[in-house]
Amino acid sequence: MANPSGAQDTQVLLQQQEGISEERLNEILSSYQGKEEELIPILQQVQQVFGYLPEPAMKRIAKFLKLPESTVFGVGTFYAQFKFVPSGRNIIRVCRGTACHVRGGARILREVEKQLGIKPGESSPDLEYCLETVACIGACALAPTMVVNNETHGQMTARKVTEVLEQFRGKK
Repeated sequence: MANPSGAQDTQVLLQQQEGISEERLNEILSSYQGKEEELIPILQQVQQVFGYLPEPAMKRIAKFLKLPESTVFGVGTFYAQFKFVPSGRNIIRVCRGTACHVRGGARILREVEKQLGIKPGESSPDLEYCLETVACIGACALAPTMVVNNETHGQMTARKVTEVLEQFRGKK
């Protein structure tokens, strides 16, 4: 899936997204009263819509709430849930917990990396996929596990990774 023009593809997607961002941001902000205590819900909704917190949106939120930009950015950087770079629309999480580690979780991660052409913390150039690792999914009896969006897949093997990703790609 690696694409030598991936950076260019990502840039084009971001430019397209920025064309609609002002309108969508206005829609989001219009449902709030402009009170300081609305900051986190606004950040959550903006991230849900855009997949991350674009800098222009952060500045606009600060202005809307009459807060210093440093306060808005400070809150955004404090919480791990917020991202400041675009993330793939479909999130694949591979468990690195003890049970998954013992049962071959590292092999599963390598296989996902190979098939998607990305490393943990990265998104595919087309922003279709994001790969993350987590300390524990909480499905230790099914180890090794991975989650595609909110769907847990257990007792993973390299072959099952291929099957899950092919099945998932078929849903697009």
